[in-house]
Amino acid sequence: MTSESKPQTLHTGTPCHDDKEGSGTLVEGYPVTEDSNPPSLLDEFPEGGLAAWTTVLGSFLVQFCGFGYATSFGVYQDFYTQHYLTKQTSSAISWIGSFNLFLVTSVGLVSGSLYDRGYFYHLMIVGSLLQSFSLFMLSLSKPDQYYQIFLAQGLGSGMAAGLMFVPSTAVIAHYFRRKRTLVLTFVASGSSLGATIHPIMLNNLLNGPLGFANGVRASAGLISALLLIACLCMRTRLDPTTTPVNYIAAARKCIRDVPFILLIAGGFLFQIGFYYPMFFFQLDTIKHGISATFSFYSLVILNVSNSVGRVTSGFIAAFTGVPNLTIVATVSCVVINLGLIGLSNLASATVLAVIYGYFAGLYIGVWVPLMADLTPDLSELGARMGICFCLSGFGSLIGTPISGALLTSNYIWWIPALFSGAIALAGSMVYIAMCLMLSKGRSKGRGAQLEVLESFP
Repeated sequence: MTSESKPQTLHTGTPCHDDKEGSGTLVEGYPVTEDSNPPSLLDEFPEGGLAAWTTVLGSFLVQFCGFGYATSFGVYQDFYTQHYLTKQTSSAISWIGSFNLFLVTSVGLVSGSLYDRGYFYHLMIVGSLLQSFSLFMLSLSKPDQYYQIFLAQGLGSGMAAGLMFVPSTAVIAHYFRRKRTLVLTFVASGSSLGATIHPIMLNNLLNGPLGFANGVRASAGLISALLLIACLCMRTRLDPTTTPVNYIAAARKCIRDVPFILLIAGGFLFQIGFYYPMFFFQLDTIKHGISATFSFYSLVILNVSNSVGRVTSGFIAAFTGVPNLTIVATVSCVVINLGLIGLSNLASATVLAVIYGYFAGLYIGVWVPLMADLTPDLSELGARMGICFCLSGFGSLIGTPISGALLTSNYIWWIPALFSGAIALAGSMVYIAMCLMLSKGRSKGRGAQLEVLESFP
């Protein structure tokens, strides 16, 4: 008489928080029988292939056109202050860029939820069309018409990039697990490459014979073409969950997850000071009497170094672990942020741009992998990314306007540099507390495993 095969469940367990190459529950509740072999966990992810790498290329281009364009606002900050919005203060002008950056991350709370429900392609198409429309509308804005520029660049472009940011990043998890951190750092490098190319293009267009209107149109045409290519490249692999993630339930889980709460708090505080150099570095060099030619390329130097930091972050994290690399990057950014007080000549500006750009790139490169590392259930990754981006994004919203107000019309540079460095230091301390909690939890987990092993004869 044949024995009846009883279904069992294969559990992968909770991922370790210091997983160096991605984490998450891959197979949960997989039905197996006594006479069946458990599936290989890595077989659940292709780890490559044509569809995977074209999706990576599409995500790279989205970062290039979205976050990369937003972090190039330092060019607009300089141009608006000196030529186009001369009646506005530096603080008022920086609200345009900071609100844009805030929407890039905070709209992820909505786009992440829609992504979990299977609206990936809708988000990509609508976001691409809105980004193109907003930039072409920006080209129609008139001098000293603050509200026109704010609506087009601050609101419209920010919402467009926000609709695409989280989905284009989260879709990488459909194809990669073992290589996820490395691939995500490559995708993140798209924004730093964008922040390198866009300032070169914009400085030459806005300050050249084309002027503001035609220069912005040329930039909008490039963005539109690249986003079209991105939409054609990206493909999803997994079906959306039959029961979409409940954001209220996910938020309740986050509240009970102390390391994740510290991640959000640290991100909020750190980002208040993090974007100060990216917004004001070009204006800072000009006001210190450094040549206009170098000043136009100062952001390029910073962002080239930033790109190197993002690409190398994946390799470094494989040895140090993502949480430890986050601490090194944030503390280094604090030191260089405070070092901006000493900016006085071409040599000091070059050194500060290179070093700050590199460590800022390390931080951005490991931020998304850190979220994935602290997400035990990958089905909630979109929700957790949306929650984290939204709440941490308030730091980028208020940081540069505060720095602009502290700068005043007399351009007292040491005050905003000191403020940015001090508040970023507070964020770094929170990240250190997060890492200590992870280490403590890991030690408890190992102790429990030893107790179980010792209980067997």
